Amino acid sequence: MNNSHPLLPMGWDLNFETHPDLSENDTRTLARVTGVRKNRFHVSNGEKEWLATVSGRLIHRTDGLYPVTGDWVFMNDTVISEVLPRKNALSRGAAGNRGKQAGLATEEQVIAANLDTVFIVCGLDRDFNIRRIERYLTLVYNCGVNPAIILTKADLHPTPEHFVSEVAAVAFGVPIHPVSAKDSTGLAPLAAYLSPGRTIAMIGSSGAGKSTIVNRLSGKTVQATGSVSESLGKGKHTTTSRDLILMPGGGMVIDNPGIREIAFWDDEGGIDTAFPEIERLAGECRFSDCGHTHEPGCRVLHGVSTGEIRQDRLDSYHKMKRELAYLSQRQHKSADRVEKERWKGVAAKIKAMKKRSRNG
Repeated sequence: MNNSHPLLPMGWDLNFETHPDLSENDTRTLARVTGVRKNRFHVSNGEKEWLATVSGRLIHRTDGLYPVTGDWVFMNDTVISEVLPRKNALSRGAAGNRGKQAGLATEEQVIAANLDTVFIVCGLDRDFNIRRIERYLTLVYNCGVNPAIILTKADLHPTPEHFVSEVAAVAFGVPIHPVSAKDSTGLAPLAAYLSPGRTIAMIGSSGAGKSTIVNRLSGKTVQATGSVSESLGKGKHTTTSRDLILMPGGGMVIDNPGIREIAFWDDEGGIDTAFPEIERLAGECRFSDCGHTHEPGCRVLHGVSTGEIRQDRLDSYHKMKRELAYLSQRQHKSADRVEKERWKGVAAKIKAMKKRSRNG
């Protein structure tokens, strides 16, 4: 694929050219999903955008690879026939499918695919919550994507640097940007994430200012915005869909509806990355299976007593560890149940065949 190919500004890179079905003689059209509307999809090949549906085969697939915003797909005219393997996917436990424990889910919801960075957006009003930021970081790291933290509404405080320091204490090495979309303060550094072909997804609570940032970065109103309730400190879901929005500098932004529950789905080591100071001291514990709760010779508990680790930070770590362990247990049980049902069906067929053989 040459440097002038129309898909390059859409984020195409060489990683996708390793797809076994991709060849010079392939007559199918390559496109990227730029928006999802229930059973309708907006797709673009870099030169034009059109509406599409999915093939029946994709609808009935059991591997979960169903088109989402940011996916690369093969098109047969107006029908999506195949989704190319993703380099990453931002996903969470689906809302409304919670398990027995709060924050857990029994189904996966893929939010967006093939991302370069995820902006974790948090307002410096009632939306500000360190524990929530820790959960967002764990979620993003589990998905294999690089995070950046955007602290909006910095104009509400004379010294927003205090909040930056508080976040930096739990977000080791993560870029943190205090911004005010009201007067565009702090927005200039965000342009570096939006170089041509790069894709950003934004996640955060309703009313955190995600859509306002998109409008400021684009230089025009492309997303509806709403006010935040002064009594409740909550915003309305002004963004109801996930669209890939092209920015003036050539990058792309996927705005997302506000997330009320940050439910995990996969455990891909994100918690280890989000809590590096605990993982570092855990390697010095007397016992390799130390739970860091009461065990003798626990280096982590010693770190709490000496002030190396804050108790609330360790409590947050334990809470997410329990959630991820419970989630893993549920998923393994579900997989075992599926396998048992499959063999139960096979056994029933064999029994029926033997019965017909005897009666024959």
